[in-house]
Amino acid sequence: MAVYSVDPIYDPRWRELVQNHPLASVFHTVPWLESLERTYGYKPVAFTSSSPNGKLENGVVFCRVRSWLTGQRLVSLPFSDHCDPLCHSIEELEFLARYLQATLDRKEWKYVEVRPADVSFGKIASGFGFRSAQKYFLHRIDLQPDTNRIFKTLDKDSIQRRIRRAERAQLIEESGRSERLLKDFYGLLIVTRSRHHVPPQPYVWFRNLVRSFGEALEIRLAYKEHTPVAAILTLRFKDTVYYKYGCSDKTFNHLGATPLLLWKAIAHARSTGATEFDLGRTDEDNAGLIAFKDKWGARSQPLVYLRFPDSTVATGDEWKLKMLKHVFACMPARLLEATGNLIYRHIG
Repeated sequence: MAVYSVDPIYDPRWRELVQNHPLASVFHTVPWLESLERTYGYKPVAFTSSSPNGKLENGVVFCRVRSWLTGQRLVSLPFSDHCDPLCHSIEELEFLARYLQATLDRKEWKYVEVRPADVSFGKIASGFGFRSAQKYFLHRIDLQPDTNRIFKTLDKDSIQRRIRRAERAQLIEESGRSERLLKDFYGLLIVTRSRHHVPPQPYVWFRNLVRSFGEALEIRLAYKEHTPVAAILTLRFKDTVYYKYGCSDKTFNHLGATPLLLWKAIAHARSTGATEFDLGRTDEDNAGLIAFKDKWGARSQPLVYLRFPDSTVATGDEWKLKMLKHVFACMPARLLEATGNLIYRHIG
């Protein structure tokens, strides 16, 4: 059995595989891959055991990240919460894991990283030298019960009470994909990321997401009179809605705008036939955010990113990251924004 490379953006067989495979997510889709390539210059590639002239039966998709600052690597996928290999059997998983271990040019690639939500690949890949690189939790809300039952599962004090407070505050909610909404969203993102001492993603990244996803992307804004106070951005693929970005002006946090927007997104997803709401990943040591997502009735599962070779997970990289955070903490918001435009293509 041989391994072939596929261009997942231009080969129509990739769209068909993603549409039909049960483990496919929004991060496998062509709009997501297009946005990564347009914004950061990452070239996507999928490896498969299917011949070029036959139906695409399996595949694992990567982006080639080439950086003079952080090295050359294959990542599946940058800025994606999770991205499973799309296989139908243990044999296919083993074959592709063996290929990634044995045939990639280690002189060119610093490491290979895979981000599976399904534990099957991790169990298999560990036998071929893949080791844990980062650990998170993944949170998902089941939308199959009716809306009233879902609301009752929300924490009464932390979530339900704040949603009702936001409704009493007469916040104005708007949703869509207009340039005005995008600009208001990004303004809040700059404020939020500055508060956390990290650069915001480039504005063009969000513009490319809007361009590629179209109606599958929704921006929700909450306004107090004419002032934007909170915003979220969601993506949809098949029966799952993904909460990908959120931001707020902490001056207005007492109004409960973010819980209101999340609840509106969840209720809308349920009313339009979605069966799951993906709340995204959380660092395993971020107890506060884990507790917040648990209060939404989300089920949590471990999410482990895997790298080969495992020696690339070095303390030197951790030291550099800590130093950068100290530098970011001293930057004004506009300088952080400019830094984000320069640095994100190196950290995918």
